[in-house]
Amino acid sequence: MALLLGTTIYVYGLRSRKVRSKPRLPPGPKTVPHHEKQTPAPKFPLGLVPAAYRPYLELIRLEKPTGTILMFWPFAWGLTMAAFTTDLPLRAYAVNLGKALVGAFLLRSSACTINDIFDRDLDAGVERTRNRPLASGRVSVRAASLYLMLQYALGLVFLCATEQGMAYRFAIYPLLKRITHWPQAWLGFAMNFGFITAWISVSGTVNYPVLAAAMTSCWCWTMLYDTIYACQDIQDDVKMGVRSTAILFGTWIRPLLVACGLTFALALAGAGLLNGQGTPYFVVSVGGTTLHLVWQFCTVDLRVPASCWQNFNRNGQLGWIVWGGLALDYLFSLHRQQA
Repeated sequence: MALLLGTTIYVYGLRSRKVRSKPRLPPGPKTVPHHEKQTPAPKFPLGLVPAAYRPYLELIRLEKPTGTILMFWPFAWGLTMAAFTTDLPLRAYAVNLGKALVGAFLLRSSACTINDIFDRDLDAGVERTRNRPLASGRVSVRAASLYLMLQYALGLVFLCATEQGMAYRFAIYPLLKRITHWPQAWLGFAMNFGFITAWISVSGTVNYPVLAAAMTSCWCWTMLYDTIYACQDIQDDVKMGVRSTAILFGTWIRPLLVACGLTFALALAGAGLLNGQGTPYFVVSVGGTTLHLVWQFCTVDLRVPASCWQNFNRNGQLGWIVWGGLALDYLFSLHRQQA
């Protein structure tokens, strides 16, 4: 499967692509210096490796860990919620958490690589992304495809079957932005399937009510942060024919974000109730998340790309809040069992 997918990517990548869709232009962003403009000094840790290898580390966004963090949190949340239910020993929990982090890194790396293979022509026309390795010509499509195959091979070694399936879901995402304004909806499913994977790996059962509530919460969270992310490139995306919820909703983006944030918090509370979570979860995870979302809505300026980027990164920090309440609940539960 990995070889077939890689061959398809390579053949598809050799074709030139033109986009025809030109949706209505929403209010444009303010003109500000952008965070992804090329700078003389490479970002950490790119400066630690020879210049010839840096484009390949840029291809997997090694210098921008937020994507990996966002990929990791659903794994960590599902694992911790299941550990609370099953009284999983702390050592086993720590081992599984480490595996989840490795899995998130591999999945995010391959997702970035395949995204850049498909999007290299589009990226070249967007101010924020024109210096990416493929868009700028520093890495060839053939080299990137071979690099992707290496990542998939590592995935076969380190990832379980369900996690391997997640990699193929990410291959669909860059294609959807050409045909629908809802690529974020698919990303919400792809990014958060790790919650289900982690839950089942620990509990060995499928608790449909808990998983449905948790996945609804996670899906709305991804819709929130990826729509904010898409607001960075509205003007360029419209010119290039790229579609997103940010373009679709136009001046109604903020109400969409509020609706996603509200559902995120409510579904998070619902998942906790269904799973029998304790006070630490509802105070820290649910209460803390609600306050963090209010703070985001009060501070983000959707017309300013730098503000969108900052708030996108803040969602990686929000994951600590949700996990913190879950971890406290789990640890208190273990303590009660041992007392």
